[in-house]
Amino acid sequence: MALRMWASSTANALKLSSASRPHLHPPFSFSRCLSTVLDGLKYAESHEWVKHEGSVATIGITDHAQDHLGEVVYVELPESGRAVSKNSGFGAVESVKATSDINSPISGEIVEVNKKLTETPGLVNSSPYEDGWMIKVKPSDPSELESLLGPKEYTKFCEEEDASH
Repeated sequence: MALRMWASSTANALKLSSASRPHLHPPFSFSRCLSTVLDGLKYAESHEWVKHEGSVATIGITDHAQDHLGEVVYVELPESGRAVSKNSGFGAVESVKATSDINSPISGEIVEVNKKLTETPGLVNSSPYEDGWMIKVKPSDPSELESLLGPKEYTKFCEEEDASH
């Protein structure tokens, strides 16, 4: 399931918060709603990002998703060693606005979980692409990455989605 309550959270007024992230360095681009979209990452329409390096892919939720969720107060993540399937849930994020499932954009075995999020779930808000990553996966089918969106396509997708709400 994509982010539950997405329609409800997007109906709320946007909080423009990307300017408060000085730790992000180019290359990046902004959509009209000022959510940060980084070059070099792949994106799912369910608002997760993937950074594939060598034999491992790091996964988290996008700046656009965290901005719509609002302040994240709890993150539920699986244990290392568990298998994940493309488009299937592996955890949840609870914010002051909603609780949302997190889907895996690719299939594989979880090799690492970001334990920092247990004690500091707000890292998802303050650093969604760096300290707020969620899991690292050894992809079982690296070709699945090809079906994900690039930065320009994801930016366009977000703009169209926001315009429809």
